[in-house]
Amino acid sequence: MTNWLVAGPVGLHAGAAAAPGPEAGTWDLVHAAQEGDADAFGELYDRYVDTVHRYVLFRIGDRELANDITSETFLRALRRIRSVSYQGRDVGAWFITIARNIVLDHVKSSRYKLEVVTDEVSESAAFSAQAIEDGPEQQALAGATRNALLHCIAALGDDQRECIVLRFIQGLSLSETAEIMHRNEGAIKALQHRAVRRLAQLLPPGWR
Repeated sequence: MTNWLVAGPVGLHAGAAAAPGPEAGTWDLVHAAQEGDADAFGELYDRYVDTVHRYVLFRIGDRELANDITSETFLRALRRIRSVSYQGRDVGAWFITIARNIVLDHVKSSRYKLEVVTDEVSESAAFSAQAIEDGPEQQALAGATRNALLHCIAALGDDQRECIVLRFIQGLSLSETAEIMHRNEGAIKALQHRAVRRLAQLLPPGWR
């Protein structure tokens, strides 16, 4: 079974198994874990540890602390696995909700500044999927655009920044983002609209 108690750097967690095949549905794994199947929870860990770790790292900017919070996220999830039920959303939103609460608790207790880690963006599929197919010139341009965009995201207010990270970096749906941020979908739409407009204002003139 995967050693999901110790979360390492994204993509390099200790004991990581091969990516699980499509034959095992995510909610089938949840139901099996609720019945006490430790291997099923290990597969859930393998599927979502990178997503959770990346989210935490974007929020706090400290890799070692992100490792600790990711581990705590899955420990809490294991303790609460029987409480989660299917509501038409990916279970990943539940894991990120737990991680978000831990991050917010940490911020309140230590006055830690939330931030976006720009040098970790290459690990995000949302930003790097096309780079493999691009030539050197296209990759250089994409890299410059990406860095400019990430610096602008870092300058947003906390709520706007989190909305952009969840929607466009993590790739979560509107409903999943609303659930995680404890708002309705209309409020998230408005927040996203304001955040995108603010980003347009922050981008250097040459990138607009």
